[in-house]
Amino acid sequence: MHQAPHGLEEQTIGRLLRATARKFPAHDALVVSQASVRLNWSELDAEVDRAAKGLLAIGMKRGDHFGVWSTNWPEWVILQFATARIGVVLVTINPAYRPAELEYVLAQSDVRGLALIQQFKTSNYDDMLGQVCPELSAARQGIINTSRFPKLKRIVRLRGDEHPGMQSWSELCDVGRCVSAEALAAAESELQPQDPINLQYTSGTTGRPKGALLTHRNLLLNAYYTGECQRLDEHDRICIPVPLYHCFGCVLGTLCAVVHGAAMVFPHESFLAAAALDAIERERCTSIYGVPTMFIAMLEQSDFAQRDTSSLRTGIMAGSPCPIELMKRVTSDMGAREITIAYGETEASPIITMTRTDDPIEKRVGTVGRVIAGVEARIVDPNTNEPVEDGVSGELCARGHNVMLGYYKQPEATAAAIDKDGWLHTGDQALRQPDGYFRITGRIKDTIIRGGENISPREIEELLYQHPAVEDVQVVGVPDSRFGEEILACIRQRANVSVSEDEIRAFCRARLAPFKTPRYVWFLDSFPTTVTGKIQKFALRQQAIDKFGLGDAANVETA
Repeated sequence: MHQAPHGLEEQTIGRLLRATARKFPAHDALVVSQASVRLNWSELDAEVDRAAKGLLAIGMKRGDHFGVWSTNWPEWVILQFATARIGVVLVTINPAYRPAELEYVLAQSDVRGLALIQQFKTSNYDDMLGQVCPELSAARQGIINTSRFPKLKRIVRLRGDEHPGMQSWSELCDVGRCVSAEALAAAESELQPQDPINLQYTSGTTGRPKGALLTHRNLLLNAYYTGECQRLDEHDRICIPVPLYHCFGCVLGTLCAVVHGAAMVFPHESFLAAAALDAIERERCTSIYGVPTMFIAMLEQSDFAQRDTSSLRTGIMAGSPCPIELMKRVTSDMGAREITIAYGETEASPIITMTRTDDPIEKRVGTVGRVIAGVEARIVDPNTNEPVEDGVSGELCARGHNVMLGYYKQPEATAAAIDKDGWLHTGDQALRQPDGYFRITGRIKDTIIRGGENISPREIEELLYQHPAVEDVQVVGVPDSRFGEEILACIRQRANVSVSEDEIRAFCRARLAPFKTPRYVWFLDSFPTTVTGKIQKFALRQQAIDKFGLGDAANVETA
């Protein structure tokens, strides 16, 4: 593994984009099939300048926070680089959020601006923003004053109908005309690689999402090494069906492309298996990204056998434990013979370990690889924090250029995650093989990972406690062959109050992002406990595997 090229450690995202645009001006940079957008590096760099000047014109400056609440759309990518160019911290908001989740993140993140699309499927973002911010109806030209979010001053419309309370994307870019190239250069020259530039919310075990604060250096080095592991260069074309709000999309996707000069290809604003296959065929993509669920969906397309995926060489499967049989199908049936597996978490920008294209197939399907350059990993006993020897399972901890600055405005949570010696505690159970390859063996923390989405059981439990029929509730993850895990809500009902499984699901669906709605609801009279009365979630999980016939899914072998 090469060390990062000279100067990358001292680089900022905006300056790196300029360098790539100078090096490969006419190469494809951004292809968004659904929006019929195709920009080369020179054009993308110019669009980013226009948007960056617009942000300066409306008063955004280094260190301010700016939220984006949208599916994968061209302006999302332009905004990512425009904020980075002037040192504004981009706050990435999950487009599946419902109003209560949005309200929490807008307040906790201290955003000064918010960019959003109008609508996606049944989600009307204007309506949801209006619910948590009623002042929107009285706002004009994108200028807003709201008691709930005192820092929030600007609303920008990324896509959709004109709205009196929002500034359109074209208006934002137009007002930037009054900002000189010198003023933009001056703003850019102030920035340091150690500056925070991205705030990403991640569901841990504590209920509410926590915002991981990441720097230019965190993200660029991660993008460089993950691209190196795939052997990417300016001739590669990365198919990115994963969401941009997640590190997978906006680090391993957009930033990896910029660092290596590869084209980024977005098939659709959200994942559609057919659209991803269309993009691979039409754009001759060489690299494909996805969580295991996405690869399963592509392979299961009825016309998959007729699809031409011969351009594929590599890619990344990550986000959830990767079934070994699935990896074999991706290398053989899809032809991505150099596909890699990556493991990490948002707090690690995101990658800690990764397989390489030249690893033997058993390493690429049976492990999560070795640490990326510049990162250390060790396995410790979760009770004593002492390192354990190779082959022994314990908690995986990481240290190096990838560790976040911390959780925004949550010093206690930061101290719990990063110890005094700088080790990030992942909460994942793993073992290190004598050859330096790691295997994930389980989870110490409570998080459920469904199709690459981290879900906090406690967040769902706290919501369900508000339901009048619920006396007690335990939420656990149970095995699923498509999503890796599904959500099970185990409920003790109050006496003389009845409720159905469907009513419980509807209650959750109305208040939480759809992927947090329990697939299974199980009414019980009591929960298994230890002698001291502590509820044993692992026992509930085991009982559920028997009750719901999930034995086959439980036995799927993963890396």
